[in-house]
Amino acid sequence: MILNFDMMRIAGLCVACVLLFRTSLPAADSTPSLTSNTPSSSSNLDVPSLAEVKAEGRQRSDLKNQVQPKVSTVNAEPNLSQFRDEIAPLLNDACVSCHGDEVQENGFRVDTLDPNLIHGDDVDWWVGIINVISNGEMPPEGEVELADESRGKIVDWLSAEIQRASLIRRSEGNHSAFRRMTRYEYNYALQDLLGLPYDFAQDLPPETASEDGFTNSSEVLHMSSVQFEAYRDLSRKALEKAIVQGDRPEPWYWGISMQDAYDRLLVNYEKTIQRVTERNKEYPDQLKRALEIQAKAMEPVRGRPFYKNLLTEQSYRTQWRYVGALYAMEPTRTRREIPSESDHVAILPARQKLIVELGDRIQDSGVLRVRVRACRTSVDDDRVPAMELSFGHQASNNSSAEEVVGHGEHLITASPDSPEFYEWEFPLTEVARNPLRNIAKMGETPNPSEYLKLHNCSTSPSDIQIDYVEVISPAYDQWPPVSHRLVLGQGSNGEDENASAREVLAHFMPKAWRRPVCDSEINQKMRMFDRVRPMCDHFEEAIIEVLATVLSSPNFLYLPRRSVALNDVTTTDVDAESLNLFQLATRLSVFLWCSSPDEELMSKAADGTLANTEVLIAQANRLLADPKAERFSEQFVRGWLGLELLDYLQVDKKAYPGFDDELKSAMQREPIVFFDEVLQQNGSVVDFLHCDYAMVNERLAKHYGIANVYGRGFRRVAFASEDSRGGVLTQAGLLAMNSDGKDSHPLKRGIWLLESVLNDPPPPAPPAVPEIDLADPKIAKMTLKERIENHRNSPACNSCHSKIDPWGIAFENYDAVGRFRNDINGKPVDATSRLFNQQELAGVDGLKRFLLANRQDQFVRALTHKLITFGLGRPLTFSDRAEVEHIAAQARRQGDGLSDLIRLIITSDLFQDGRSSEATN
Repeated sequence: MILNFDMMRIAGLCVACVLLFRTSLPAADSTPSLTSNTPSSSSNLDVPSLAEVKAEGRQRSDLKNQVQPKVSTVNAEPNLSQFRDEIAPLLNDACVSCHGDEVQENGFRVDTLDPNLIHGDDVDWWVGIINVISNGEMPPEGEVELADESRGKIVDWLSAEIQRASLIRRSEGNHSAFRRMTRYEYNYALQDLLGLPYDFAQDLPPETASEDGFTNSSEVLHMSSVQFEAYRDLSRKALEKAIVQGDRPEPWYWGISMQDAYDRLLVNYEKTIQRVTERNKEYPDQLKRALEIQAKAMEPVRGRPFYKNLLTEQSYRTQWRYVGALYAMEPTRTRREIPSESDHVAILPARQKLIVELGDRIQDSGVLRVRVRACRTSVDDDRVPAMELSFGHQASNNSSAEEVVGHGEHLITASPDSPEFYEWEFPLTEVARNPLRNIAKMGETPNPSEYLKLHNCSTSPSDIQIDYVEVISPAYDQWPPVSHRLVLGQGSNGEDENASAREVLAHFMPKAWRRPVCDSEINQKMRMFDRVRPMCDHFEEAIIEVLATVLSSPNFLYLPRRSVALNDVTTTDVDAESLNLFQLATRLSVFLWCSSPDEELMSKAADGTLANTEVLIAQANRLLADPKAERFSEQFVRGWLGLELLDYLQVDKKAYPGFDDELKSAMQREPIVFFDEVLQQNGSVVDFLHCDYAMVNERLAKHYGIANVYGRGFRRVAFASEDSRGGVLTQAGLLAMNSDGKDSHPLKRGIWLLESVLNDPPPPAPPAVPEIDLADPKIAKMTLKERIENHRNSPACNSCHSKIDPWGIAFENYDAVGRFRNDINGKPVDATSRLFNQQELAGVDGLKRFLLANRQDQFVRALTHKLITFGLGRPLTFSDRAEVEHIAAQARRQGDGLSDLIRLIITSDLFQDGRSSEATN
């Protein structure tokens, strides 16, 4: 039977399964034909297109015709008479031979199951039975055949009983569950609350994923006293970054024109020439050679950065070395007037970098702001270059650090006749600093200087022209900064410190705790302020200590699921109904923003209008339209598709020398960007199975053989419906993470499809599975598919592999890095297989056709299940099943739109109270 078994046990099916994939490796960098990416089966003119199969499969949906009865109209008694008279005889005839008194395959007997699903203990077994019978997986081939009419009777009876039992169990439930925030939720909540872009959770330990793949599940988010102390320290450090003391720090300004850099280069060159001349003045021939070498070093090299005088066309190669800090620019205390556009520029070709050295004057804290005036060198083609910023240092040959900073890259769209400023900002406390600052002297080694690095991160040839760089450290547009005002409001301005402290707490605590607070809660914090104030030199120091306890309280760290009081002192003065609305606001924002609700959402809870469905939907639409919704896309997709496997992917560089970090990064982003595109366009969720477009950037498009895509940004690219891409099944990263880094891995890919896509995990491996004897020359000569089939012939292996292998073999046209291939080592790829019910799958094209024609309902159920699990932050139980089915059915009737599905979840009873009748408090 098919139950929800632990993924780790499934992944470790057997050592023999690993041995299957060790000898069929591709030749080194055996690039497949990129002009033949269309599965051959779709070239038959008589075969309907995938789009037609998709439309026809939707029309045949049973799910969209289902209507959920109200609990009040449901008969509370199980239909046992029909079971005795009709269902039990059918099950006895079809199943007892393998699951009865004499034989119990997989330790399961059908004849002893309790048919009372409302009060019985065998619900999970009955759910497994309806899954395998409705999918045609049972009875197996060669056993008693189950007629369609009989199969329909069993499925109809079980469907009705499961729905009845689920509705009744849910209506009788009276328990709730709550959990603490995850690392990413804690980080986002502090970022939004304090208005700072820092990584506040970097020192927290990693979290375990649940069976559903999510780290936000209540079953894995526990808390110890040691963790509470850690949160207290983290909260204090976060507040110290947000709250400032004293006067505005005086900034340093760098105004660096490329003429300055050009002149500095020539000055250093002249000094070098003088040293070389002095050293070789008595050796004319040696001096001549030395001067020629120095002159050659100044000449531009094709594809490398260089300085250029646009009027004279004179060009010099850029130079930089850390010794002596010869290229460090001096800052000033007054901001330099921005000069007009200069004829002296730096040209930065694709994949090249320009170092701007700033010396050792950059402050320890605050925000560093960098503005670069730049443009493209040509507008004659569609290639738009992109530039990113790095910050680093090199103290010596053995001491250096560098990292990308700011908020990613900027597309340099400005034309040569109208350059523009492009700006980056980053917090200085969040980057690696030169440890020799304020210790070593400038001009000496080790070098205390720090630098910026401007990087043309374009993949294709497209040059960037730069003429001016401005740097401000620290940069504050106002004082106190926004973060200070967000935390303290106006509470730090008065002379009466007690009144100011109370004002700060009244301002900050409701935002942090996501609900109104009562006087007793504020009074408790005021008593703490009175205790710590004498020990602190300044008001701000004392209030930080108090607010750190606010942010390390369960009221901030935990997310309650019903009207349960988690206060430090006593219950809140807010009535239960209002409190439920604040919790609904929290549940909504944590779902779609992975963070606390903002002021507008809190106000809707406060005035009671969030109870109105139209207002709730409007707020959900607002949250989805906000850039913060990208957090939802990222965190949900990572759990749903198991992208952690891709993070740790190790590819054999000998077999795939073209695989690089840029490609891996694009692979990691593709599923998330694709999901976000479907979400923002309210596209059909069935597009995840197949569609006629993809989200790619230049590097990924090159991997797929898609032409005319430039830049590192992702964009939507359409292609023929019958292409080998489209949907998530054939995304390179998902295929690569389910390989072994050397070749494809049908077992991993089959398990991933069943677990993540269809929510139908295979059974665990039986004990005493035999290993594959690769020393046997007959086995060693077999193709991968032949070895799999030979392994499956073993009775101990068949129960697992008959369910897994056919799905995985269908992906054999894709190698270990997800490239399409027609042959392996000169032999044609055989990606055909047969499912347990003898349905043939002819490669991925056949797999998609089967899923689109027969499993759309199952997929929509599976995705609905995963979204609700993520949205509630807890595992779903049998009592939730009827509601999940109802939401999935509504989504199908409304056209399968992803954002429509999310709105249905948000307005459901399941999301409104978040409870489970089978959960524990």
